[in-house]
Amino acid sequence: MQGSQARYEERLVLKSTPDCVSKARESLLSAAQMHGYDQSCCFGLRLALEEAIANAIQHGNHNNPGKAVTVNLSVDRGRVKIDITDEGEGFDPDSVPDPTRDENLLIPAGRGLTLMRAFMTDVQFTPKGNQVCMTFVRPEAEGE
Repeated sequence: MQGSQARYEERLVLKSTPDCVSKARESLLSAAQMHGYDQSCCFGLRLALEEAIANAIQHGNHNNPGKAVTVNLSVDRGRVKIDITDEGEGFDPDSVPDPTRDENLLIPAGRGLTLMRAFMTDVQFTPKGNQVCMTFVRPEAEGE
């Protein structure tokens, strides 16, 4: 990469094991820090990435290490894009209970999605539901 203005892009194909998260996390945080993202932004990016990969491994690939999780990262000065795809059948994100509603407080489902949506500017799922596309726009770069 030449200087802090160049876009960082990486594609990782990971086994569906919990330890695969560290490689993706290190790549993302290194790129974000090189582009000047502060500690607060990096915390949110890390949490969203970890939740999305955990969901892909557990719910998408059913903890099958023979199935892959593909992570595409793109980081520049104003924007971070994270696309995560699993080999599962997909799901309907609208069917996941809202964990902030009183009747769902004791249900463990939905917390990861809520965290992803809280820390990222935009979170979209493909129609099949086996790929999440998350974007974070750096606050000071929104007008650019």
